Amino acid sequence: MDTQLMNLVYEILASLAYGAVGMVLMVLGYLLVDLLTPGRLHTLIWRNRNRNAAVLVATNMLGVAVIVSTAIYVSEGHFVPGAAASAAYGTVGLLLMGVAFLVIDLLTPGKLGELVTDDQPHPAVWVNSAAHLALALVLAAAIS
Repeated sequence: MDTQLMNLVYEILASLAYGAVGMVLMVLGYLLVDLLTPGRLHTLIWRNRNRNAAVLVATNMLGVAVIVSTAIYVSEGHFVPGAAASAAYGTVGLLLMGVAFLVIDLLTPGKLGELVTDDQPHPAVWVNSAAHLALALVLAAAIS
């Protein structure tokens, strides 16, 4: 096999592995939000079409994507360290997002988990979602 073809195969396999790391972290993020909110996210989002739950999960996934893509970018083509950094920083990001959810819940009136499950859009969900993205951006800057 010539060098160009071998490099292409290597890059495709690395992309698949990075994608798998990203998907695992997004699933963990989904499970984290599911754990922190009452009810089942699957029912809230797909059956009840709950916007609050959808916004929170979506920003969590976007935050994970920001962190993982930054870790991949700064790995400069070194696959094993890049995949390890993606997994590690993604996990740290999820932990920070979970802590932010709990801190915002403690500092604001009402229970944030209950607001997420409310049928009516609630601004507190946007505040928490912004915190998720802000933490992801801060962590991405720290990585780089």
